[in-house]
Amino acid sequence: MTTKKTSTKEKTKRKTTWLKTNEKEIAAVIIKLAKQGLTSEKIGLTLRDQYGIPKAKLNGKSISRILKENNMYRDADISNLEKKIEAIKKHLEKNRQDKRAKRALTILKARLSKIEEYRKRKEEK
Repeated sequence: MTTKKTSTKEKTKRKTTWLKTNEKEIAAVIIKLAKQGLTSEKIGLTLRDQYGIPKAKLNGKSISRILKENNMYRDADISNLEKKIEAIKKHLEKNRQDKRAKRALTILKARLSKIEEYRKRKEEK
């Protein structure tokens, strides 16, 4: 007796029987969460924890693809770096003598500009 192996792609496309939401409802929830300022990673966690949706890819599209189609996609790397930069700037307003923080700010700004340049070059191709 041979058993048919299912690929991971087929497993992700299979809809669970207990899930009562359809593709349009999942997309609407994703857009709503993106308007609140969440990144695609945080949206996935929120869908799993609060809405009981194990994978948003059940509808055949990833969260980032849905956000890109609606022009709401924000790169998580860039947004996290921007948050770190703002936190260090706020710290430096109170502690002007902190040379370690000044160096960290310079390094983070350089990393942010490198990532942005890389994304622009990638979009041009």
